[in-house]
Amino acid sequence: MKDFLRNNGLLILIIAALLAVLTGVGSVFLRGTANPLSNVLNVVATPVRDGLSWLAHQTEAIYNYAFEYDALKEENERLRKENADLAATAREGEAASRENERLRQLLGLREKRSDIELEAASVTARSTSNWTSTLTISKGSAEDVAVGDCVIDAASNLVGVVSEVGVNWSTLITVTDASLDMGGLVSRTECAAIVEGDFSLMSQGKLKLTYLPDNADVAAGDQILTSGRGGVYPSGLVVGSVESVLTDPSGMTRYAVLTPAADLDSLIEVFVIKSFNIVE
Repeated sequence: MKDFLRNNGLLILIIAALLAVLTGVGSVFLRGTANPLSNVLNVVATPVRDGLSWLAHQTEAIYNYAFEYDALKEENERLRKENADLAATAREGEAASRENERLRQLLGLREKRSDIELEAASVTARSTSNWTSTLTISKGSAEDVAVGDCVIDAASNLVGVVSEVGVNWSTLITVTDASLDMGGLVSRTECAAIVEGDFSLMSQGKLKLTYLPDNADVAAGDQILTSGRGGVYPSGLVVGSVESVLTDPSGMTRYAVLTPAADLDSLIEVFVIKSFNIVE
């Protein structure tokens, strides 16, 4: 339609103008007298003039619409590009903000725990089954990460222990993995026990505190820390809190069910403890 109007619009306007001129000339020669010939000419010419006038208006409207459409299309494309640029800038800002937060967390940890050497890493994969609960992280032997290193979150909560190391990756068993076993301490009473994973609790995202002394004072809500005894793992890391204290099926011993302090399902950044001061 746009091409037809561009090619023929001028011709249509010329025809309309010629008819208008002829009508005007006829009126001059007839000096306003409505003779039969003039009446016939005007009867014939009037609908033609009206039609050509309507067509001229429509032609102008279509031209205006076509040009406005092109302008709106260009404006829309420009706005779309600006929106894409703003979105990219926002993503860059979010990435920078996350990096700043990571550095603040690392600095805060180092200030709180000057006795430990930390390596920041990203969580790249998760695996939870009936038999294991593991995370894969982005640092490995190239950064001196080793099997047995503890891994914590930004709040010094224990996440797990490195079980396998590659050049630029490592796998760690989480605190809920059934193979976890380390010394624990009830923060409130300093009662020593063993923190360990359990197959039946792993699917619930929990672990247990076992080998409690007969007179152990342990209650729901107590915070459990790593004891650091034996020098294998650092002391004072928060493992979790006591959910309940139960007696095993034999009725001979008690154990506590623990809820991990670290949010294992949403971790993005963790910190590997590469070295620490040994506490005997």
